[in-house]
Amino acid sequence: MGSIVERKARSEVFSLKPYVPGKPVEEVERELGITGVIKLASNENPLGPSPMVVARVQEALKQLNMYPDGACYYLRQALAGHYGFSEDSFLVGNGSDELLRLISETFVGPGDEVLYGMPSFSEYGFMARVMGGTCVEVPLKDMRFDLPAILDKITEKTKLVYICNPNNPTGTITSRAETDQFMKSLPDDVLVIFDEAYYEYVTDKDYVSGVEYLSRGRNVIVLRTFSKIYGLAGLRIGYGITTPEIAALVNRVREPFNVNLLAQTAAIGALADREHLQKSRELNLQGRDFLYREFSRLGLEYVPTEANFIFVDIKRDCRQVFQALLKEGVIIRTGDIFGYPTYIRVTIGKPEENQRFIAALDRVLQG
Repeated sequence: MGSIVERKARSEVFSLKPYVPGKPVEEVERELGITGVIKLASNENPLGPSPMVVARVQEALKQLNMYPDGACYYLRQALAGHYGFSEDSFLVGNGSDELLRLISETFVGPGDEVLYGMPSFSEYGFMARVMGGTCVEVPLKDMRFDLPAILDKITEKTKLVYICNPNNPTGTITSRAETDQFMKSLPDDVLVIFDEAYYEYVTDKDYVSGVEYLSRGRNVIVLRTFSKIYGLAGLRIGYGITTPEIAALVNRVREPFNVNLLAQTAAIGALADREHLQKSRELNLQGRDFLYREFSRLGLEYVPTEANFIFVDIKRDCRQVFQALLKEGVIIRTGDIFGYPTYIRVTIGKPEENQRFIAALDRVLQG
């Protein structure tokens, strides 16, 4: 029967599995009694934020007694100038996670279907289940979103389709031709959310952003974040680009002052520093190519990536390798949580971090 408190809870709560983030450096050092641990688990920018951003945040510390701008006016103004859309086309949230929740609260009710590829970002399903929605998970094909298969699963109950592009954890993209055909065949009343958290890392010319479909008048939401290439994960700030009509609806369920003052200040500065963005891209490409070579040397198969992480088959129990790497002072992400028990996902770090990871992995695999 459960306790009195349990009987009061909504039934949807019991279907939820809390998100488990990558282990923090401090936790590993404390548990193992070691120092100098490196974290290559959560796809953070190893360069950190732009120095311009740090200076702006330090100046903004003097205003901590004041509430932040609830409308994020100046940030939306900066985003409008950056993209060429009107200011009322932008949603700003406490990370992309909050925007996913707000989208679900706006559009998903009990029995409504939400479609996405599997494996992908777990929060799509989590947020849908919170609202009593039905999750339709479509397996990837060759480690990529299978858009024709997703199209086949659409019914009159389908409310949302998530396309994670590049996809987490595989780093793969959907091609322009595939995405064009999908959007052409999609019923008009189905809302597509393009999650483009890793957009800035993409180099493949066959990539197409959801922003193009928005420009053509389609009802889509494009999610991007300051957590990855901009190095602001600790401040929690993401944004969505959509139609003013959709933005107005989502803003109805948004809490006031949902984005803190420091995050807004930092995001405006981050957008302005193009040089830091380019440095981050170049570092990622150099690290990617180094890790490709080393994985090939070790005889390991990997999924070519368009993001800042690599999904690699280590051909043995990923949990055992994870624990062994922890003792070497290296934190990575296991693939079993995505349904791939012999894979790991490793974030591309600085050259010295990549080298240390490879040396540790070599020892673990040999041992």
